[in-house]
Amino acid sequence: MHISYWCILIAGLMPMFTIAIAKRGRKDFDNSEPRAWLDKQTGVRRRADYAHRNHFEAFPFFAAAVLVAQQAGATQYLIDYLAAAFIVIRLAYTYLYLNDKPSLRSLSYLLGIICVIALFVVAAMSA
Repeated sequence: MHISYWCILIAGLMPMFTIAIAKRGRKDFDNSEPRAWLDKQTGVRRRADYAHRNHFEAFPFFAAAVLVAQQAGATQYLIDYLAAAFIVIRLAYTYLYLNDKPSLRSLSYLLGIICVIALFVVAAMSA
């Protein structure tokens, strides 16, 4: 299986990682209304929840870009490279979000979007 497909799987699992950080160790977690409970959190728990939400927002655009590039017959090593770069950048994004580094986090978000756009560009150039 191509590296880029593994990257889709990893990107799909990232929200679960960050939400686990938001919920861990809290005995008062309310599983009947998790979003209401999460909205009341502060600090790293709140930032982990926000990162969780952003991972869900970024996932469809990324997954579509990988699959479009694949279907267009783009060079596989470029697809794999850009997909892996996206994952590394999203891991950095998560770290920066959890550690309250908003300017660097925003830069990493932008770099991730550039990777996704580049996947569409290599697809367009291959079609």
